Amino acid sequence: MPLLGGIRPPIAVLCILILALSGLTAKVLGPAGDTVVPKAVLSSQRYFAEDGAIALRSSIDERVADLQRTATAVNSGSSVKPERVLSDLSRAYQKWTGTTVLDLESGEVLAARGETIPLAWLDEDTLTGGKALKPRIVRLETGDVRLMTMVVLEQAGQPQQLLVASSSLTVPAINLGPFRSMSVVAEDGEVLATAGFERAESLNSDQERAELSFRHQQMTRLADQAAKRAEQHPVRAKEPGARGYPGVSGTLLGGEHNGRVATVGYASLASSDPDEKQSVAAGLGLSVVSLLPVVRQEAGQSDRALLGLAAAGALVLLGLVAVAVLWRNVQRPLLHLFLESRRLARGDLHRPVSVPKRGEAARIGIALERLRRRLTGDDPAAGPPAPRRRMGTRGPLVITGVLLLLWCVPVGLLLNRTDATVSVPTTIVNDQRERTDMMADRLRRALNEAQADLVSVSHLIEEGNERGTDSLLNDALAKHSRYQSLYVVDPSGAVSARAGGEPHAWSNGEDQPEVQVGGKGGKLPILQASAPVSEGKGGTLVGEIRVQFLNSLLVRPGLGEVRVVDADGLTIASSGGFTAFEKLPGEALDNLVRAANVRVGAGPVENGLLIRGGGKVTVAAAAPFSGGGVTADIGWTLVSRQDAGHLRIAPYEREDRSVLAGLLGLAAVIVCLGWIHLVVVRPLRALATSAEKLADGDLKTVLYPRYQDEVGAVVRSLELLRQQAQAHRQNPTHRTADPRVEGK
Repeated sequence: MPLLGGIRPPIAVLCILILALSGLTAKVLGPAGDTVVPKAVLSSQRYFAEDGAIALRSSIDERVADLQRTATAVNSGSSVKPERVLSDLSRAYQKWTGTTVLDLESGEVLAARGETIPLAWLDEDTLTGGKALKPRIVRLETGDVRLMTMVVLEQAGQPQQLLVASSSLTVPAINLGPFRSMSVVAEDGEVLATAGFERAESLNSDQERAELSFRHQQMTRLADQAAKRAEQHPVRAKEPGARGYPGVSGTLLGGEHNGRVATVGYASLASSDPDEKQSVAAGLGLSVVSLLPVVRQEAGQSDRALLGLAAAGALVLLGLVAVAVLWRNVQRPLLHLFLESRRLARGDLHRPVSVPKRGEAARIGIALERLRRRLTGDDPAAGPPAPRRRMGTRGPLVITGVLLLLWCVPVGLLLNRTDATVSVPTTIVNDQRERTDMMADRLRRALNEAQADLVSVSHLIEEGNERGTDSLLNDALAKHSRYQSLYVVDPSGAVSARAGGEPHAWSNGEDQPEVQVGGKGGKLPILQASAPVSEGKGGTLVGEIRVQFLNSLLVRPGLGEVRVVDADGLTIASSGGFTAFEKLPGEALDNLVRAANVRVGAGPVENGLLIRGGGKVTVAAAAPFSGGGVTADIGWTLVSRQDAGHLRIAPYEREDRSVLAGLLGLAAVIVCLGWIHLVVVRPLRALATSAEKLADGDLKTVLYPRYQDEVGAVVRSLELLRQQAQAHRQNPTHRTADPRVEGK
């Protein structure tokens, strides 16, 4: 018999699959092992570090772009004094701790503002243009770290000058919670800036001081490991086909103190689009490291092991019964028919056929007995009667399927089911809240940066030069993808110059905010930022911010759906689809937004919660826009929510494993029983019909075997018996099979 033909292979495969699935069930439904920290918590630390790296990279790239934009404006205009350059720069962007203009030829300081910038790090190659003017990281005598950004000023009729701007290199200014710490780490593992470490003098007990010392020690040690891992190529650092963060990111586990394990998430600064040119910040070799001591997770309980063993044992028991049903009602009758038909075909007609009890096998056995009696000259009608109950071969398949489904359905649909009472680690709620606060800060800074860009452009607008203004606006629109249109509005509301899409009405007035939202009743809100035209008579430069730009900032893994709502709780932007100014889904989120705005002065410490209902748990958080800039009093709030079922928490993982085990069992049932039905049951039913016709006297229809298996062997034997019956009809005195046929 061929290896894959007949009744034996599918039953054998079913046995193997049942044993394999039972072993897998005992493993995956048993204890998960001694996992120190839940996987969801580790993933959250990695996401937290990635958010910090994105915020830091955007901040550094914006500083470089702002300085280059200023240099372009200065170089293209009329000659201005260095003091005027620094004055305009500080008025447009309040992000520099100090600025200086040097004469490139002599190195003399021509103008300076803010804190004194040390110039010892400047060498001759830099001053003569021998080195690329990329940002430098400089540590001051006080121990503080500064990021030095440089650009060359080339004004007509003046020697080349070097504009140097100094800014603090800090982690994003967000609430880190009571135990989290964040650091900016250099390529060699040196910690350049930290946040979240309180002063030891302010601690009230030795235990708190020991906790702080533990965190300092772990940050120093794990930051060095993170820096080494960040040196890998982003593609080689990930699994094949993995997507997500374009840089290198991951998690580390440190030491343990008072039942808490130091967990670290790290992420290197990477370009937002790896297919484009690498950003300036991405070339500095910096990484962001986030450290959080997490309560150690308890080891798996023994009752889970018993549950896994019980489920595996039940599968083995039901599998044995199911295989026994197939063996007794399908395999054994078919093999018996194969032996009986071959005996008759070889000429042994003296012994009656042993007929199976039921089904198609019984019908074929009765037909064989009638053929035997016809060949021996006896009355065929005196053979055994037809079976009364024709359950058929499909009956055992149904019974087998039902037996196995008795295991698959309860395991897949009932075992380890979760509901709204699932316990979610507090760390997950805290991380959701703090990441939401970080996202709100990032969005606030992006809007402030958009308004600052308008201020920078407005200083270059010349009154009465409409053609030059149009060219200036088109150039600015090409450089800033956040705008969909730019236009200048005079005091009467008329548009005097424009670039990009169709402008919308702008409300002038002393009490009007610099960022306005309109478009109610439409599909998308209209976001407008403004800046007064310095040399105009009450004119205003208006930039319409693309809603898609805000939506793109809100998309981050591990946060779920993120929305920006106004003071009335109406949606302005969302990481998913939304309709302009639609309400939040659910009263619980509205209450969360109101509570967050009430506590805005105290920080977002309590602005996270678990929403239980509808048989599921939702982790939600809200963070109002707070801080400096034009969006400080805008009244917007960032709201995030995600289904806890998407988190890698033990109860949900056990539920997923149970569903997987049930689906695997169902797949095994479908494959193996479908295999038996196709290669055995259907051919056997067709063979039973052909055998009955042959026994009734149809000796003209030739029987062709389609498969090289037991059913095909029975078909070949029936064809030989048909030929013998034809010979017997032509020669009634012939009582035995032809020797040549018997030899076959």
